Amino acid sequence: MALTRVVHYWLFLLAGILSVSICVQGDLKSSTKDLTVLVNQKSSFNFSLIKPLPKGSSATVIIVVQHQDLLSINPSNFSIAENDTQSEWTIYIKGLNAGHSIISANVTPNDFTDFSQAFVRVTIEKSDALYHISAVVGWLYFLAWSVSFYPQIYINYKRKSVVGLNFDYLSLNIVGFLMYSLFNCGLYWIPEIENEYFERYPKGLNPVQINDIFFALHALFATTVTITQCFIYEIGNQRVSTTARIIHAVFALFILISLILSCVKTIQWLDFLYYCSYVKLSITLIKYIPQAFYNYRRKSTVGWSIENILLDFTGGTLSMLQMILNAYNYDDWESIFGDPTKFGLGFFSVAFDIFFIIQHYILYRNRADYVELPGRCEEDPEGACSA
Repeated sequence: MALTRVVHYWLFLLAGILSVSICVQGDLKSSTKDLTVLVNQKSSFNFSLIKPLPKGSSATVIIVVQHQDLLSINPSNFSIAENDTQSEWTIYIKGLNAGHSIISANVTPNDFTDFSQAFVRVTIEKSDALYHISAVVGWLYFLAWSVSFYPQIYINYKRKSVVGLNFDYLSLNIVGFLMYSLFNCGLYWIPEIENEYFERYPKGLNPVQINDIFFALHALFATTVTITQCFIYEIGNQRVSTTARIIHAVFALFILISLILSCVKTIQWLDFLYYCSYVKLSITLIKYIPQAFYNYRRKSTVGWSIENILLDFTGGTLSMLQMILNAYNYDDWESIFGDPTKFGLGFFSVAFDIFFIIQHYILYRNRADYVELPGRCEEDPEGACSA
């Protein structure tokens, strides 16, 4: 009886090993994951059989095209035989209309072949020149936004004072860029989180690129330098307002709860990073309000760098221009009107920049540097004199 059990055990183990070895055979993959083709132009890619089919097996591969009005393919299917010496099949495509599509493989029977990596994301564009113009515009607004931090740092250094720079704005900015850095660095550099993203979006692209990493960390560094100046130079009677402290407490509680839920695996770490990005999004919507009101209350923009605003305005305008160029080139207006968050944030920032420009050059153009008179003090953000 004992011998029979041992034999059964080994037979069961051997069957399991054989079944696993069969399941991993017949891997089908594409030669590229991303392909760009012009309208009315042709291109090609390859499907490759990485591992041979199980003995006595054959398969039929049917090419599936998302949005068939955007491109045509040839051939639309091919067969793989057991002793087929061919291990690579070329698929020719032709762009019909601008847009984005996915070409994938459907293998039958599919019980022994892994074809999860047999897909290609295809971008059909109207003009290659527009693509390069969009790329140049992208680097220009990236440069404008990156440089925009330094005029404020310089003016603080030159005046040896940060009077005129609202502390609520600074505190919201540092939290926003910290959240943005966590999101970008986590999704780009932590393999486990990147794997969670691809499990959720198998045919998606990692939305974070290296320039996003650089901008977020650079913005965090420059804002930290500006805050450090607040501990060195004259600040008057400025402080972070009670309203801003309450907002920070709400954000901190939200992030803490999200962190705990991630640690106990109630939510994925990817979700935690998304929640960080939501905090950044919220801050972007409100961070300009304290500075605008502060300028209004002082009837002056002295101490607030207009060069910072002009560069931010340039970056925001170019960012929206790039989105419009891409929407036209790829006939993808839904990226603006279907999901208006990014465009709306850019428009919101530009609108505030215009308001700051009006404050600086029209409303408070006869400005003099702030001088505290004897027996008086500057009002704090709550409107009370805190001398």
